[in-house]
Amino acid sequence: MAALVRTVTRCVDTPMIAAEHTLVCHPDRGSDTVRRVLAGLRREPDGSLAVAYVIEGEAARLRIPARRAPGRGERLWQHTCCEIFIAREGLTGYHEFNFSPSGEWAAYAFERYRESRPLTNEKLDPQICVRNAADRLELEAVIPLQRLFPGVQAKVSIALSVVIEDAGGALTYWALRHPPGKPDFHHPEAFALVLDEVRN
Repeated sequence: MAALVRTVTRCVDTPMIAAEHTLVCHPDRGSDTVRRVLAGLRREPDGSLAVAYVIEGEAARLRIPARRAPGRGERLWQHTCCEIFIAREGLTGYHEFNFSPSGEWAAYAFERYRESRPLTNEKLDPQICVRNAADRLELEAVIPLQRLFPGVQAKVSIALSVVIEDAGGALTYWALRHPPGKPDFHHPEAFALVLDEVRN
């Protein structure tokens, strides 16, 4: 595997999280350049949430955003991008994080389905690592979950997804679970994972 590409000042050099979950390509838009997409999660003792993605396929036939200075980006989901949606149990709202292989990221708060506002708090700045090789791309991000829900270590529901752009500009959509109809990562059915609350 190629050397680690550092996209943030502080980057975890330990092995990536075990990718335990296979993401499924939306049936309306198949891909012959991606073999599979995997994702994994780990809830840290300090309340943060680590998430890892692995895209296996022909890297030369994929359009991967070029490396940029770490920071906020716009419309990252229009190109190759890893995403996570986080909902606290008992609330109608949820949060969305987008992670680009470029090192850029974006975060949004939703009061309810698709009613959003950008999260501009720089304390939410996730830590991102990217590793790439000829046949795979790996991205890991650490989200300060405790800053989304201060003082609360509650049970959360998770939706994991990836948008992949091929060399011709076509997009495919990958998720743990797709609801009927067009790709929709925000749909309640997409929140297919549950992480239990942290207990001291």
